[in-house]
Amino acid sequence: MSESEKDTNENEEKIPVMQQLLDNPFLLLFLGVTIPTVFYLIWGIMEIVTIPIAK
Repeated sequence: MSESEKDTNENEEKIPVMQQLLDNPFLLLFLGVTIPTVFYLIWGIMEIVTIPIAK
């Protein structure tokens, strides 16, 4: 196998989907902001729901 054929085969190798996702800095930024926000909102709603009603 010649050198150019080896380069062609290496270039045709598929990049795994998870690596493509983790290589995207904007997606990581979005997830890093969104996931904690959603968890804090859910936590806050649970806290408000568990407050006993004043009589």
